[in-house]
Amino acid sequence: MNGKKRQGRPRKAPKGTRGAAKKGDVFEAQARELALLWGEAEPPSRGPKPSLSVDRVVQAAIEIADADGVHAVSMQRVSSEFGFTTMALYRYVPSKAELFALMIDAAIGEPPKLDGIQGGWRPRLEHWARRLWAVFHQHPWLLEATGSLRVMGPNELGWLDAALAALSGTGLAGRELMESFLVINGHVRIAAQFSVDIPRDEQALTKEQWVATVARLLETHGERYPALVSALSGGAFGPSESDGLEFGLRRVLDGIGMLIESRKQTSRGPASG
Repeated sequence: MNGKKRQGRPRKAPKGTRGAAKKGDVFEAQARELALLWGEAEPPSRGPKPSLSVDRVVQAAIEIADADGVHAVSMQRVSSEFGFTTMALYRYVPSKAELFALMIDAAIGEPPKLDGIQGGWRPRLEHWARRLWAVFHQHPWLLEATGSLRVMGPNELGWLDAALAALSGTGLAGRELMESFLVINGHVRIAAQFSVDIPRDEQALTKEQWVATVARLLETHGERYPALVSALSGGAFGPSESDGLEFGLRRVLDGIGMLIESRKQTSRGPASG
């Protein structure tokens, strides 16, 4: 994952941190999770030598999520993969929350190397977006697991850093950099949600089922939604080579390019004459 072996249980959170989340001190409240994520867990000082490793436990959990969805992952299910009791698994990962955090960072993997890509910020961000797209298709459960703000591990934080680094030297700064990242990241996520095959509950629909359902509804209620009827008859939900990624990515990067150019014009000042 990040080159460090994660053996044993993490350091215990300092006394008094149990209620820290209510006080807003998330760093202290999630000390165990952070220690595991960042390879700072202390090895066990007592007992027999561990027969497993945290990395093996995490990989088993990822394989379960890939096959059956993230909701199929439980401490009991993972422990059964090794013939262990659930309690024995807690020696390696203290809780399901820590396990999920480790799964996310391991599945996302190391960030793409963009420095060697020629042509400036745009081809670098194109490569970044396509790599993230591939990750979501390899591990579809990540779309749900990363849908909210949470403590990030070194890999996930590295993806953010790589995207921001691609925009360095463009004249964008501060909030503009972050919002440019959010637009790109958001487009990749939304496009992936509509194209990946995610293990779902019984009530959720696949893309094909959803399109068929909308078409049936419009047969009866089409007069109420004329624009949607026109779009559907024009192939709006037909097959696409990129399932929506490339079209939207070009539009997003075009917009960022216009912003960059406007900042360059501003820095030059008004034209003389």
